[in-house]
Amino acid sequence: MPVAPRPVVRPLAVNDDVAGVPCPACGTPNPPDRRFCRRCATPLTPSTAAAPLPWWRTVWPFRRRTRAGSGRMVRFLVVLTVVLALCAAGFLLLPAGRHLVQDALDKLGKAKAVTPTRVRASAELPGHPVGQSTDGLSNRYWGAPGPGTSATYTFGKPFRLVAVIVTNGASPAPEEYAKQGRALRIDMEVTDRDGATVHKKLVLSDKPGPQTFPTGISDATTIRLTLEEPAGSAPQGPLALAEVEFFQRS
Repeated sequence: MPVAPRPVVRPLAVNDDVAGVPCPACGTPNPPDRRFCRRCATPLTPSTAAAPLPWWRTVWPFRRRTRAGSGRMVRFLVVLTVVLALCAAGFLLLPAGRHLVQDALDKLGKAKAVTPTRVRASAELPGHPVGQSTDGLSNRYWGAPGPGTSATYTFGKPFRLVAVIVTNGASPAPEEYAKQGRALRIDMEVTDRDGATVHKKLVLSDKPGPQTFPTGISDATTIRLTLEEPAGSAPQGPLALAEVEFFQRS
């Protein structure tokens, strides 16, 4: 088949007498109204490159360039939702965070004994008043008529209750300990300065000597101990509690 001849490109004569802006590529002067060079077609007015977006604009929904307020409401709603979620999370986690801080301070600080200003019992045996449970002597005891008897300890000012030490029975001596009934569980009710109460069960081992119970309760003003679960030869008989010690964070 016959082959069509290839077109021949003839150079266009350029009038060099034209005065105007020279082409940035070939230097040919061009009239002021031209947008492209009349010799090499290079743009005479190149568009300015857009400035790069800041890093926070690269995250959805901020990454789009908007015009005339397009998308601003979506961004506002997203930001508002994130702020409300953070506030809700902080409100829910605040009590847990405060508890962790107080617990860490309890472990880092030192504990010191605090003495109640008043002690009263719902019942007591003659010769064994409830005051003997806080006199610092473990060979004297508070005698309770039976299970369900309680003792209330009142303190002069609120304090952080970090631990309670209980010396159960009539004495730390094994032979004296076995002669009297004793409670193997104590219900502790702590009342703070605002009137709120915290309950804690103290489960005691049936053995003589002091037993320590960590607590971690803030602003304690009143502590009530109720003797439960009696042990000994006479389960429904009198119960002995030699000593109770309360400790605060120094």
